[in-house]
Amino acid sequence: MTVIDCGAAPGSWSQVAVKHVNSLGQDKSALQGFVISVDLQYMVPVPGATILSDRDFTSAKCQKEILNHLRGQLADVVLSDMAPNATGVKSLDHDIIIKLCMSVTDFSRVVLKDSGSLLCKLWQGQDQRQLVDRMAARFGQVKVVKPLASRKDSAEVFVLAKDFKRDKEDET
Repeated sequence: MTVIDCGAAPGSWSQVAVKHVNSLGQDKSALQGFVISVDLQYMVPVPGATILSDRDFTSAKCQKEILNHLRGQLADVVLSDMAPNATGVKSLDHDIIIKLCMSVTDFSRVVLKDSGSLLCKLWQGQDQRQLVDRMAARFGQVKVVKPLASRKDSAEVFVLAKDFKRDKEDET
């Protein structure tokens, strides 16, 4: 499996992905996967992951760099734990994180295999339905999930999209 972890710092999701896809090749009976971790902040190395730190995922330059690392392969999973520095203005913070989620959703159309998955962090708000609808246009299943680790009063949720369906327009 190939996993792209966006907003990866400090690296905990990348560590889980490395283990899950066997990117260190420790399980000789299993296939060896690949993890690409990208973040705007500096990241310490995560053994088994290709680290792209100090990179703005939303930039075309960064996305091209990710594609170069894939070497023509497609990803099985795109994870996004990206979030802006909160301003304290809920509607503004929501608008910014929605833009990040839309960027990841659009990029997933380029890099995901058929039947691939996308998991994207979101702060609940007025544009959540628009994001879910955008994902539903290309994924067989889309649902909003709230992790048990998240405080009940927190607006943080994740949108889980499974069973990506590639369209001819996605191949351009």
